[in-house]
Amino acid sequence: MTRFAYFCGHEQFQPEVLVRHAALAEEAGFDMVMVSEHFHPWVDDVSAAGFAYSTIGAMAQVTERVELATAVTTPLFRFHPGVVAQAAATLDRLSGGRFNLGVGTGENLNEGPLGYPFPKYAERAARMREALEIMRRLLDGEKLSYDGEYYRTDRAKLYSPPVGPVPIWMAAGGPKSSTLAATKAQGIITSVKDPSVTKERVIDPAAAAVGGGPMPTIVGTRWSVRAADADEAWQALLAWRGLRAPGRLEAVDPMDLRERADQMPRDEILSRYSMVEDADDYVEVYRPLITEVGADVVTIQTTSLDQEETIRMLGSEVLPRLRSLGSA
Repeated sequence: MTRFAYFCGHEQFQPEVLVRHAALAEEAGFDMVMVSEHFHPWVDDVSAAGFAYSTIGAMAQVTERVELATAVTTPLFRFHPGVVAQAAATLDRLSGGRFNLGVGTGENLNEGPLGYPFPKYAERAARMREALEIMRRLLDGEKLSYDGEYYRTDRAKLYSPPVGPVPIWMAAGGPKSSTLAATKAQGIITSVKDPSVTKERVIDPAAAAVGGGPMPTIVGTRWSVRAADADEAWQALLAWRGLRAPGRLEAVDPMDLRERADQMPRDEILSRYSMVEDADDYVEVYRPLITEVGADVVTIQTTSLDQEETIRMLGSEVLPRLRSLGSA
């Protein structure tokens, strides 16, 4: 049966607002809250960038049922993978066993500002391979001495261990990441624009990697903008417009991404998001993640000019219809 997650974006809302959104999402009937983890946001004028681990700890105290997850954190530079495992274990305890660790290879917005390098994908993937092993072994209770190419530990152990097994989900947009996630993690987080492309580049390579064994959990996400017209959509999207600007992986200063985005035609940026206005539109946008991608978890990443009303509407008018598709 498909589960449904609500996305809390640190790049748009201050942490205290996101804590309220998480409580509203639980009240609305979501099964999970996915929380972004960034040092810098995508633009510098209408934005935020709270510390996700603290925010999730607060979310754990104001919710009782929803699972919580990072979407995603990078255990490669700012945080040693052992520190990420420690954070995950603590959040699992604070939430009573409701935490899932979502990780990815990141963007330079989060590493460059602090003086860390941001190497090409091949090195980031090699680092991730080591990081996944370290985090898994620590979360599973091992006292770990590890001597890798990039990371080392000396009898490291989590003395505040998680309540139970903490799944590690890795973000993947192509076959290399998908294969790594399928073989070294317990789940794959994938952003869906064209479902057929996601199936070809993410789902099928993962299936091939496990060779007939059990598939990892598939977490499908999709961006939508709720608005009545293009002007309203642009206002709702202001904090995210840099996400579609060129050079987003390499940028350090969100001012640069904001300037690049504002030099682009608005229609071009808006065309890269799914536009929705009502419950029918939401159902049509997220239906393919269930029926075509076959996601185990469908994450609604959405922005609007009244986010709290949107959360309530999703709970009352959209989730029941999507659940009927996911249980068919």
